[in-house]
Amino acid sequence: MTENYTALYDEHKKAGASFTDFGGWQMPLKYTSELAEHHAVRKSAGLFDLSHMGEVWVTGPDAGAFLDYALAGKLSSIAVGKAKYSLICNEDGGIIDDLISYRRSDEKYLVVPNAGNAVTVAAALAERAAGFDVVVDDVSAETSLIAVQGPNAEAILLGLVPAGQHELVTGLKYYAAVEVEINGQTLLLARTGYTGEDGFEIYVPNADAPGLWEALLDLGAAHGLIPAGLACRDSLRLEAGMPLYGNELSLEGDPFAAGLGPVVALSKEGDFVGKAALAAKKEAGAGSTSGRKLVGLKGLGRRAARGHYPVLKDGNVVGEVTSGQPSPTLGYPVAMAYVDVALSEIGTVLEVDLRGKAEAFEVVALPFYKRAK
Repeated sequence: MTENYTALYDEHKKAGASFTDFGGWQMPLKYTSELAEHHAVRKSAGLFDLSHMGEVWVTGPDAGAFLDYALAGKLSSIAVGKAKYSLICNEDGGIIDDLISYRRSDEKYLVVPNAGNAVTVAAALAERAAGFDVVVDDVSAETSLIAVQGPNAEAILLGLVPAGQHELVTGLKYYAAVEVEINGQTLLLARTGYTGEDGFEIYVPNADAPGLWEALLDLGAAHGLIPAGLACRDSLRLEAGMPLYGNELSLEGDPFAAGLGPVVALSKEGDFVGKAALAAKKEAGAGSTSGRKLVGLKGLGRRAARGHYPVLKDGNVVGEVTSGQPSPTLGYPVAMAYVDVALSEIGTVLEVDLRGKAEAFEVVALPFYKRAK
């Protein structure tokens, strides 16, 4: 696999990062301690490089109608300035990716797929655009994405934004975006994230990313900001009950089993890719009366479950763990798993085969952690 490097790779090396391959990208796993980075995001702030994510602009008179056809959600209903979480599926209803789309004007959207799927999603959108008056422009290669996540994120951003634009930042709602002057440049600022905390994501040209990264670190130091890697991003998103493509979501899975039924707009007018297959899955009771369903599991002992570990009931395999580890915030093991629908009720006690030893886990509501507002 080709190794890709973000525009911030040298910044991570200077900070002493340990690297890992993620979706073909060399990304910082951690800088010092993944636990320290996790707690910083929960208590103060963490700075993330998300430049491995994709960015695809969709523009033209048919932009809304096209995305209604290409994606499972109703994107034409998003208000300008807002964002929507959605799925892109294949004809069989399998999930190609989960993504966020930002409506920037009546005829302009920014679609943001996940790192490992960015090329596939951009190609699928380009292919599905046939017959629509739209232009699909993949700008992933020239765009960096920097996230500031944590309770001090807003205060840090205000230090880089002119006083006259502070209300654009403080008034920005969750899942919304605005163009604002940051560190002397007009950039797209979104109030989104993948940590369960308040936070922002900033889209910046590659050439300007290192300067912005350094400015955020310098200014954020007084607010407890530290750089944070993928290891703590994973533990944070797991606590927040957020799915990860390749773990909870895949081509083999379906949105209903994953608890994402509300994301699928079967009632929207017209056809969309995968509609018939998804309607059939829902009609068959996927995730409600048949098959398996994604649940949260709380460890009743001290050992953590990990991805692909079997879930048991009375010695029989009834599911599989998709993600699991000790929760730094809560102090006990947590996991997400697909289990037989009949065993998915809150309070059900199951077991996970931890390499030959069965440990008790209880089905609990997701998310495991929810920030105080």
